[in-house]
Amino acid sequence: MNAFKRRLTPLALAAALVATTATTAQALATGAPAVQAAAATQSASPIDASRLNTTALDAAVGLHPGDRAGGQLARVSTPDQSWRGSSSDAFTSRSISPDAHFHIGSISKAFEATVALQLAAEGKLDLDQTVQYYLPGLLPDSYQPITVRQLLNHTSGLPDMQAGTPNPTVDQLIDEHLDYFTLDDVIHSSLHPADGSTPPLHFTPGSKQEYSSLGYRIAAKIIEQVTGNSFGDEVTSRVIRPLHLNHTSVPEGDTRMPRPALHGYVIDSTGRPVDVSEQGDDATAVISTAPDLDRFISALFNGRLLAPEQLNEMFTVPLDSAGNPLHYADGSDCDTGPAKGTACYGAGLTRVTLPDGTVLWGKTGHDIGYVSGVFATRDLKLRTVYAVGTSTADNGGSPAVANRLIAALLTPPQTTTAAH
Repeated sequence: MNAFKRRLTPLALAAALVATTATTAQALATGAPAVQAAAATQSASPIDASRLNTTALDAAVGLHPGDRAGGQLARVSTPDQSWRGSSSDAFTSRSISPDAHFHIGSISKAFEATVALQLAAEGKLDLDQTVQYYLPGLLPDSYQPITVRQLLNHTSGLPDMQAGTPNPTVDQLIDEHLDYFTLDDVIHSSLHPADGSTPPLHFTPGSKQEYSSLGYRIAAKIIEQVTGNSFGDEVTSRVIRPLHLNHTSVPEGDTRMPRPALHGYVIDSTGRPVDVSEQGDDATAVISTAPDLDRFISALFNGRLLAPEQLNEMFTVPLDSAGNPLHYADGSDCDTGPAKGTACYGAGLTRVTLPDGTVLWGKTGHDIGYVSGVFATRDLKLRTVYAVGTSTADNGGSPAVANRLIAALLTPPQTTTAAH
């Protein structure tokens, strides 16, 4: 079994925004690369959530040369205005619905953290209790105690999923895209490689932050342990059904893709695009739409899903003993604002600071053939969702459309002055 499909770069959006959010409305309209307008960063106006530049947004969501996208869609909402848009499919030329379904990848971590925090509020899950307590024997004996909270805020120090396994070729990805992996499959193969070795912890739990998809697979296993239900059942009953997210589902191995769909592609070794919209993925996979994700993040931030104490866990980055944010483990620019280089993840959400100082909270997601994101200001005066059906297996970076959307939001709409 090859490396899992979602072992992808998690910090792409924050890192790319610094270089590319300076795009002007003219550059967007002409399709010029964002970096050509880099000098405009210093003069970019603060986001005015009451006046969306819909012309720039329309231009941003279209397919541009070099996008490496099969198609894309986006949605931007404010208290007074809503915009949605989409491109056509690059390979079929068919129009794409702005409300099309797509695989949300690690955005599902926000759903999972919500469920875990609900269980904590109900006294069914202790965030300060250890994995070793809830799942005895799961972790190697050499591992230090790791708490549930450390799983959720990415301070566990756990090794990467499928660490040491060579990345699959594009043809292998295509051949395996219908395969389904249970939580046990993912966890066991990551902690107990075929060569019999024990992958070491990357650092002492709680001492640093480093994004961990394996930690969230283990947290999902704990959710199943304490509830007696599957991960999918808990997400459905606690989040999807109460919010009437009628176009969101946890497929649990069902490879069918609801329609309308944003199609994701991988170009095989012969140069042929292969539609990978139908895929097996793993037990934490979720399919959704831009309207449903907008409804989810709105309800989450409004306190409809969590009490204030638990919701605050999602907006709180882990601190050291002196009260300062922990360092991010590999020195990456986890955030792009004043806290650059330090922790940027709370439980299930990440913080991104835009060049104008606007702080967004949300989550990106990657699946084979897909890159997506949902972000909002904490007061919900600005909300944005994007999804890209990629045309490459290497989709770990930030998609160009995400950077163009932010640039469009930083570009005030032009006003016309009456002639005298």
